[in-house]
Amino acid sequence: MGPEIGLLAEGLAAPWSVVPLDGGGALVSQRDDGAVREVTATGEVRVAGTVPGVVSGGESGLHGLALRPGGDEPMLYAYYGAADDNRVVRMPLLGEPGGYELGPAEVILEGIPRASTHDGGRLAFGPDGFLYVTTGDAQQGESAQDVGSLGGKILRVTPEGEPAPGNPWGSAVYSMGHRNVQGIAWTADGAMWASEFGQNTWDELNRIEPGANYGWPVVEGTAERDGFVDPVAEWATSEASPSGITAFGDTVFVAGLRGERLWQVDTSDGRSAHAPVAALTGFGRLRDAVALPDGSLWILTGNTDGRGSPRPGDDRLLRVELMPAQ
Repeated sequence: MGPEIGLLAEGLAAPWSVVPLDGGGALVSQRDDGAVREVTATGEVRVAGTVPGVVSGGESGLHGLALRPGGDEPMLYAYYGAADDNRVVRMPLLGEPGGYELGPAEVILEGIPRASTHDGGRLAFGPDGFLYVTTGDAQQGESAQDVGSLGGKILRVTPEGEPAPGNPWGSAVYSMGHRNVQGIAWTADGAMWASEFGQNTWDELNRIEPGANYGWPVVEGTAERDGFVDPVAEWATSEASPSGITAFGDTVFVAGLRGERLWQVDTSDGRSAHAPVAALTGFGRLRDAVALPDGSLWILTGNTDGRGSPRPGDDRLLRVELMPAQ
């Protein structure tokens, strides 16, 4: 990590996900009020729109964002808690930088279990062009081992919300046995990674394979049991509570909430090359991380989510210069 840290925006309220935009701006979701805020290239912050139907409470509300560019009308996807379930919608992103607005929302996926905690919520388009959706067990641990439930899973769907071709069970489910996944990313070698909140003992970074079972609630952390995939890296829950993750080359960066640090995990051939390194501290809870092609990392703090200690200016979007892993 280089020493240079810049401020891109401040005054955000319970931000959850950041999506970079062409030209240097970004869109940020706010969990509690359902707003999507535009951060302009000059650091101005404005409301682009509010996702309809968001019912916040506990850890639920507006969560992940993902942008699918295309043609004259890019589509913004959002994961949110509705009255009775979690859903994914897509909305046209209208206008120009500095004046973006959200078009009408279309629900493409619904029926994901919702609770006051364990709601998952990260969205990302993978290298294959399909949309990946992380869900939590919604406080019903047994659902993670039920392939017929959308809870405690990573889902893989088409941009229209249908099960993606080649999914292991012919449904939207891509992997199972998860407690609460809030981060997914792909390293340069094509490996897929996911961060997972543990219960009382071990938080995890897992390499995700289609059809694999990651053990929850039967096991937590490394168990070396047949039928379950062990994590590539693990931390005590006080040191991580991992939310968003990103990858730069073959290095995975993991944003820690309770741990209040950014973990750097260098990988090789789908494994951890050495022990994880705490690469950034001093900014409180970290909610999301995004690597940009210019060699910078954007970090979203999470001190106003009800569990942190807000500081003047919180919450912030930070820019950190990166040195690529060798």
